[in-house]
Parts: sequence; C-alpha cells; structure tokens
Amino acid sequence: MEEKRGRPDYGLLGAVLFLTVFGLIVLYSTSSYNGQARFGDPAYYLKKQLFATALGLAAMYGAAGLDYHRLQKLAPWGYLLSLALSGAVLLVGDAYNGSRRWLSIGPLSFQPSEYAKLAVILLLASLVSGRKNNRGPGMMGAVLGAVLPIVALVGTNNLSTAVIILGIALIMIFISNPRYLPFVWITLAGMAFMAVFLGMEQYRLERLAVWRDPENYEKGFQTIQGLYAIGSGGVFGKGLGNSIQKLGFIPEAQNDMIFSVICEEFGLAGAVLLIGVFGFMLWRFAVIAVRARDLFGSLILSGIMGHIAIQVILNIAVVTNTIPNTGITLPFISYGGTSVLFLLTEMGIALSVSRWQRGNFCIY
Repeated sequence: MEEKRGRPDYGLLGAVLFLTVFGLIVLYSTSSYNGQARFGDPAYYLKKQLFATALGLAAMYGAAGLDYHRLQKLAPWGYLLSLALSGAVLLVGDAYNGSRRWLSIGPLSFQPSEYAKLAVILLLASLVSGRKNNRGPGMMGAVLGAVLPIVALVGTNNLSTAVIILGIALIMIFISNPRYLPFVWITLAGMAFMAVFLGMEQYRLERLAVWRDPENYEKGFQTIQGLYAIGSGGVFGKGLGNSIQKLGFIPEAQNDMIFSVICEEFGLAGAVLLIGVFGFMLWRFAVIAVRARDLFGSLILSGIMGHIAIQVILNIAVVTNTIPNTGITLPFISYGGTSVLFLLTEMGIALSVSRWQRGNFCIY
C-alpha cells in the first residue's frame, strides 16, 4: 500500500487534551488546601503545573510537526545525555523528602529520570529497527546491555522509575521478537535482579511489611487514608472540590495518591470513566503502531504504550493497596512539572508517527 503523510490521529489528540485539562482541574481541587496551608496560595501547585503544561504543549506541537525519522540518529546521543544527567543527580542533585532526584538550573528544577524514559524508548526503537536480525540472543543482549546502566543509575534513588524503564524494555523486546522462551528467561532474570535490589535496603523491605498490614505501621497512614477516600466516594462521589481526605489526611494528596481523591469526588463512575479514557488512549497507540510506516515508528508507539500502561496500572494498584507503595505518579493527572513536560513530548512524537501512515487507512 502506498504511504502518505497526513493529519495526526485526532482520537489520540482528543484523549491527550482531555487528560491534560482534567488533570489540571483535579490538581487544583486536590492541592488547594496544601497550597494555602504551606504557601498561602491555593493555586500554588496549579500555577507551577500550568507553566510546565504550557511548555509541554509547545513541545508536543513541535514534535508532532517533525518527521520522527530524524530521531533515529539522535537517539544514542539522547541516551548518553540521560546517563550524564542521571549521574549528575547522584553527585550534585537536590534532595527533597529524603530522595535525591532533582537537578536545579537557576530557579528551575527537573527530574532527569522522567527524561530517561523517553530516551530509552527512542534508543531501543533505534537499536532494534537498525538490526537485520531481531530474533537472536545478540539483539536481546544488546538491548539489556543498553538499558541496565540507566536502570542502575536511576534505581539508586528512584526504584519505581527504574522498574518502569525495565518494564518498557521488556515490552519492546517482547513485541519485536517472536520467540517467547528467551523473553521468559529475561523476565525471570529481571525479577531476580529486582528481588536482590529490594533486599539491599531495609526501607524497601519495610514497604512490603507495611503493604501486608498498613494498620500496624505509622507509614501505612497514607494508604489507609487513601482507602477511606475511595470507599467514601461511593458510586457517584461527593462532587468536585468536596473531598474530605485531601484536607491534610492524605499526605501530599496531589502527588501519587491523587486517584483516591478522584474516587472520593467523582465516585466509582468517575474512576471508571478515567480508566476508560486511558484505555482508549492505549488502543489508539496500538492502532498507530500497527499502521506505522516502518518498524522504528511501530516500536516508538509500543514503548510509549508500555510506558503509559505500566504507570497507570502501577499507580492505581498502589492507591488501592494491591501492591506495595512505590511512589508512581498517575500520568497527566498527578502533580509534577517534569513528568507532564516529557509525557506531552512523547505524545507529540506519537502524533508525528500517526501522520506517516499506510494508504487506505481510516484513523477512526
């Protein structure tokens, strides 16, 4: 079929814009109490998120207009930059709440680990699509050899992001290689690596104990309050702005636990609707990946799809206490300027891939 450069996928674009606007509304509702109590400004967190969102939308617009093939040659350099930035965090990074994850440039600060997710997606897409044989152990060895350094650097201070990066790599290996047995061995090796990594620090083992019985640990307070918020929301919720648990009961409610406030204010119906929008977004990623012009474009969409899916699933699982607390944000919704900036950049790249599609294909 003949290839053409056309319009971006409007379904994906609509989902992105909906989640971005909805995230800002929910963020203001969730963070206004903390903003007033800590900074004397109920819109403190909203203003910072608006600034990052504006930058992200500009980056999305620019990326959507570019030919994504140009990124293939830049991918290795972008990955080396992510290694340098992640290493700099260990040396001169800023620490907040006991975690050293930020780099500051003047009045601005950002988390290099958020950029590392995008850098890994582009690197692996470039690496796999550039090889003639994607079935042999050499390809898998090359992929793991490329990913493990950034996983080790990021995992030193941010285990949750390291898990996401490793998960993205495994998904891209699975999609690009039709042989299942090597994938199984790699998955088992990855699980063993994470088990050893968890055992290296006492606080990581403590999280497992808190997860099993949060009522008997002081650190289980956040989890319990989040579950109270979910339960009190009922089917249709208390209404926007009417959450009780966000009034200091859930620590830093605008961050990792924001889904619990959504459940309290919008109820089960609102939570299902939000999950449905994420599901629609993942479907659009899959459609674009299948109809992409080349393997490079397909793998980019596969990596982005894996990133969003892993982060949404893990965040909701943490909030509902299905898995131990790992500090993973909800994409487009949780507070975090660096996160929304690079998420929107990823969406721009996905829209760029959607513009290069095979003929006789309806994006709807």
